[in-house]
Amino acid sequence: MDQQLKEILICPNCKSELEEDEAQSKLRCTGCGLAYPVQDGIPVMMIDEAEKPANWTGTQSEK
Repeated sequence: MDQQLKEILICPNCKSELEEDEAQSKLRCTGCGLAYPVQDGIPVMMIDEAEKPANWTGTQSEK
């Protein structure tokens, strides 16, 4: 995935930074824990498509 794109993307849920998980082709939010899939090098930044963490409440995280 393009480094410049990674630098400007933020979580649409809580506006936190994202960390790349290359092994699983995901971008994981450092705030709320949502993991957004990366398909063919393109991040899918939709909350409904994200993998939710076990403690997910469905609400935005406070930052």
